[in-house]
Amino acid sequence: MRVLNGLGRWLTTGLADARGHLFPFVPVLIGIGIGTWFALPWEPGIAVYAVLAVAAAGLALSAARWGGAARPLLIGLTCLLLGPLAGGFRAHSVAAPMLDFRYFGPVQGRIIEIDRSQTDALRLTLDRVVLERTDPARTPATVRVSLRGEQRWLSPAPGQTVLMTAHLAAPEGPVEPGGFDFRRMAFFDRLGAVGYTTTPVVLWAEPGPRDQIIARIRTHLTAGIMAAIPGDPGAFAAGVMTGDRSGLSLQAVQDLRDSSLAHLLAISGMNLAFLISFTFAALRGGLALIPPVALRVNGKKLAAAISLPIAGFYLLLSGSNVATERAFVMVAVMLGAVLLDRAAITLRSVAIAALVLLLWQPEALLEPGFQMSFAATIALVAGFEALAKRVERKRLWRGVPVVMTLVLSSVIGGFATAPYAAAHFNRFTDYGLLANLLTVPVMGAVVMPAGAVAAILAPFGLAYPALWVMGQGAAWILWVAAKIAALEGAVTPIPMPSDTVLPMITLGALWLILWPFRARWVGVVPVVAAFWLWSQHERPLLLIDAEARVLGVMGSDGRAINREKGGGFTVQNWMENDGDLSDQAAGFARPGFVKTDAGLRFALRPWRGLVLVKGQRPDCAGADVVIIPAAVEEDLGEAPELRCRVIGHEVLQATGPLAILSDGSLRPTFLAQRLWTPQGAGGILPPPLQ
Repeated sequence: MRVLNGLGRWLTTGLADARGHLFPFVPVLIGIGIGTWFALPWEPGIAVYAVLAVAAAGLALSAARWGGAARPLLIGLTCLLLGPLAGGFRAHSVAAPMLDFRYFGPVQGRIIEIDRSQTDALRLTLDRVVLERTDPARTPATVRVSLRGEQRWLSPAPGQTVLMTAHLAAPEGPVEPGGFDFRRMAFFDRLGAVGYTTTPVVLWAEPGPRDQIIARIRTHLTAGIMAAIPGDPGAFAAGVMTGDRSGLSLQAVQDLRDSSLAHLLAISGMNLAFLISFTFAALRGGLALIPPVALRVNGKKLAAAISLPIAGFYLLLSGSNVATERAFVMVAVMLGAVLLDRAAITLRSVAIAALVLLLWQPEALLEPGFQMSFAATIALVAGFEALAKRVERKRLWRGVPVVMTLVLSSVIGGFATAPYAAAHFNRFTDYGLLANLLTVPVMGAVVMPAGAVAAILAPFGLAYPALWVMGQGAAWILWVAAKIAALEGAVTPIPMPSDTVLPMITLGALWLILWPFRARWVGVVPVVAAFWLWSQHERPLLLIDAEARVLGVMGSDGRAINREKGGGFTVQNWMENDGDLSDQAAGFARPGFVKTDAGLRFALRPWRGLVLVKGQRPDCAGADVVIIPAAVEEDLGEAPELRCRVIGHEVLQATGPLAILSDGSLRPTFLAQRLWTPQGAGGILPPPLQ
């Protein structure tokens, strides 16, 4: 009891002393609440949310009435409860039907987005969907269809209503336990089905006069940019200006990814900051050149007031994806700070942006873009604040070259985002710093300003010179990306960490940056521990896909795959998560599976496995675990009469893709039935192998 009392006094004293520095912890605590809500092993009901709401209201009222040393603690507890409330409200407000069966037949819908898949196939996202013999209550709000084969007669445009015959199914979940949940992302995007068509797509109706106006403007601008700037440079320029990256070749996309320059293509905080910084500077400088205006109005505030709606239009033009929304909120906070005579770039302004986004779109917390963007921004703000204080004391700040600032920006930003990039994309780009040093100045000083000038001159038919300059900058960026990506050792593969690694790194780093006293150095402990856990993390001995058709067994040469073709997306993700850049053919050629009369046999260290084909009667045949791509009565656990574990569709329907770990434990993908998981998921935790 004495220890607890001492800890309580230390906590309340520390919080009291830290007043004025605690606001940045508000989005951190809300984020912890949101993360906890996503990890819940059940779907909360209305009663749970009612209790949380009453508790949050009570804590907030107590904080407002009592004040004193306990006030920060009460506010912190309120923020923790706001996270699950925000997650639950968002999930139920966006809930829409997900296709619960495989559909083949006519599909009618209005085009709302056009992009390309990873295989370079043109994709159409449709709303106002109509499916034959499907109740409207079960019809998805939006579907995404890849077009296979030539469609030369079709010039798709937003707002068009099209008709096709397509194969559709619900979006897939994670390819393995702990993997990125594509189905959850689709749920929050209200995307209820994905598929493909190999038949002609027929134009059913042209867009109405008010249909998809912004999207049609985007398409028109993209076509104009690509007509003036041919090839990949034009597609890159269009991508950074309108968000339409469908014209960029797969090779160019891969080069940008392997050189750590993919962030330049995404409409992120950097691109929006470049555009708005140029606009703000041009407006402020232009107003200063008009004496009657300069003497009567505050040019700085007027430039900020005009720049804000321009940023809003750019948000709409670029498609309003999560990355762009995040960038807009941060830019809006900075411009608002200028209007209110506050410091534009501080940790407090970053915290406001994070707070708005977490309450507005709680699911963004789990997305790589959110994590990397805020990691870079927080590190840059904190890093340059600390550097400014040190340099100011030594009276050297004015002598620091601009190039040094550029180098430090790339180093700090790259260092802060590296763990998240490695964890989500399983790669470290060894020459990323060099690539960014060679291209970021061109992006900020040439590409984005030229794009802004082109937009201003376009109504007068004078945009071509600016577009030509923009094209030269884009060509340089793509050339650097290709050269860097072609260097030997440009990419180092990184295996996927355990689920606890990134939260430990994030919370430790945030404590290290945000806490104002010496106790901040405690944050180093979880960061170091997280990297140690990452280095010790073992990948599963066996991975089984959701249909029990594709399996991967870990061996001394890497993961061996049981099929040469089929399940390519799943296998690619397994390999990347292993830290392996090999393809499926290489995995199939590795030793691991042996074909016998009884089926495919494989070894799991002390255990023996057998893969049967559909139609075979389950038979242990000397194996400890038998996997069959069919529904069998014996696959609900141990089969005493067979003396082995049989895994078939019944188990996999509840668990999702399954992993067998080195200790024999079976790790399911679905731990609970949540709003975004398939019907029947969760509730089964298979016992370990004996």
